[in-house]
Amino acid sequence: MPEMPEVETVRRTLLPLIKGKTIKKVTLWYPKIIASDPQEFEQQLVNKKIETIDRYAKYLLIRLSGNLTVVSHLRMEGKYRLVKENTKKDKHDHVQFVFTDGSALRYNDVRKFGRMQLVKTGTEKEVTGISKLGPEPNSPNFTIAAFTEGLARKKKSIKNTLLDQSLVAGLGNIYVDEVLWETKIHPLSMANALPKTKIKQLHDNINSLIELAIEERGTTVHTYLDANGKTGGFQEMLKVYGHKGEPCVRCDTPLEKIKVSGRGTTFCPYCQVIYK
Repeated sequence: MPEMPEVETVRRTLLPLIKGKTIKKVTLWYPKIIASDPQEFEQQLVNKKIETIDRYAKYLLIRLSGNLTVVSHLRMEGKYRLVKENTKKDKHDHVQFVFTDGSALRYNDVRKFGRMQLVKTGTEKEVTGISKLGPEPNSPNFTIAAFTEGLARKKKSIKNTLLDQSLVAGLGNIYVDEVLWETKIHPLSMANALPKTKIKQLHDNINSLIELAIEERGTTVHTYLDANGKTGGFQEMLKVYGHKGEPCVRCDTPLEKIKVSGRGTTFCPYCQVIYK
């Protein structure tokens, strides 16, 4: 699943391709992609202009004229690409926005897990899945104090806690494994048992890791591509994810992989301390 750095990279590459374009027609080849009313989605977007694209955590917020926003979640394998209107449809193309200049934005999703929702601009944090999310890394609301207080209430593993999005939004399996390795915390450590010194390190490492991953245009492990069809670069910097059985670059101990609530989790059994 694209995580925050990948979605930010999609935002940055997609914006110059579609900003200022006016929608002539919307085609829904697979209406279930639309979480709001599909017919209203098709009708209300006609003659609307793309003003900008924002992002919150893993959600793209496509801002339109008329005070409307398309909230888009790519889920596992969603991708956007700009084509000519008459380009042959790919079997996994499910939504098309045709613009007045003859170009078209297509949403492609092999698994059909992605979702789009049309909302009034400014209401996305109340009426979409964003309402359940915590603050983003590197944002003013992601403070050490709030993070510490939140962890104290979590009676589950730190891996699950970071994945649940309630204390910090945007981290998925890849970046959680990486940041726990960086901070030398075992993924099965209890969130409410972490020492304050480790909490500060974890907080700071989350910020720095996400910032670096965005600079490197995200991580391509399976199928992730940006809006220009290019892969990310952060996969070359991964220390643990995808490296089961290889020596830890810090201590040479073979990395191990376990399941944490069904999620593959790679870690160093020597470097990463378990807190109970």
